[in-house]
Amino acid sequence: MIHLVGDVQGCDEALGRLLDTLGYSPSRDRIVLLGDLVNRGPASLAVLQRLAGLGDAAACLLGNHDLHLLAVAHGVRPLHRGDTFGDVLAAPDRDAWIDWLRRQPLARLESGWLCVHAGVLPPWDTAQTLALAAEVQALLRGPGLADFLPLMYGNEPARWSDALQGPERWRLVINTLTRARFCSPEGTLDFKAKEGADRAPPGLLPWFEAPGRRTATQPIAFGHWSTLGLVDRPGLLALDTGCVWGGALTAVRVDGGRREVVQVPCPAAQRPGAR
Repeated sequence: MIHLVGDVQGCDEALGRLLDTLGYSPSRDRIVLLGDLVNRGPASLAVLQRLAGLGDAAACLLGNHDLHLLAVAHGVRPLHRGDTFGDVLAAPDRDAWIDWLRRQPLARLESGWLCVHAGVLPPWDTAQTLALAAEVQALLRGPGLADFLPLMYGNEPARWSDALQGPERWRLVINTLTRARFCSPEGTLDFKAKEGADRAPPGLLPWFEAPGRRTATQPIAFGHWSTLGLVDRPGLLALDTGCVWGGALTAVRVDGGRREVVQVPCPAAQRPGAR
């Protein structure tokens, strides 16, 4: 069995219950975590330990909270008031966990699904999305990580051009794959609006509804957008169902063309107003 799993965000107890509910066996099954493995929940280190211990039976993507942990660990960003990954930073083997985390990808294909944490820009097709993700992944895994991490931050540029190079190119790739929610019909990203799709600001729409999106025929699964909730459409799965906010942790079985949704309820680790 292959299941795609939404944002865990340090909620290890919920992840354990989900795996039990699935009847998951690492010798037989595989899970794909869609990013935001850590932060806001109570047990980020335990989540990393569990997932790393599963080896090839668990594939993990990087989300914006995971990148934030990398930045804090390298002294590039300060801790935020709501950060709860101090258990990772205080671990005696923290360097090993930071190294494990930075080696996770930003996008992958799994059972025909293009998996990302947040979104895909309308001009990108599947091959370009994977190639751009690999370009940034090489920087995250390389020896110059501490120099690269500060370049991630900022909201510009917000629109893709094939002429983009260097930090502007990499920043837009990271922002798209780990932060995207709304964009203009022309594909310019907006990073302010965080409400559900039914409350799109004037002139904006969810990235997956942009006209002319080149991945329209490519099945895509993503997380990141808890106010969107579960979206289960042909060719589109949104799986961040707000586990850390007291919602649910969601998995969808996708092997063999299946579409089987499994959810476990989660106690609230954060108040919704703390988003």
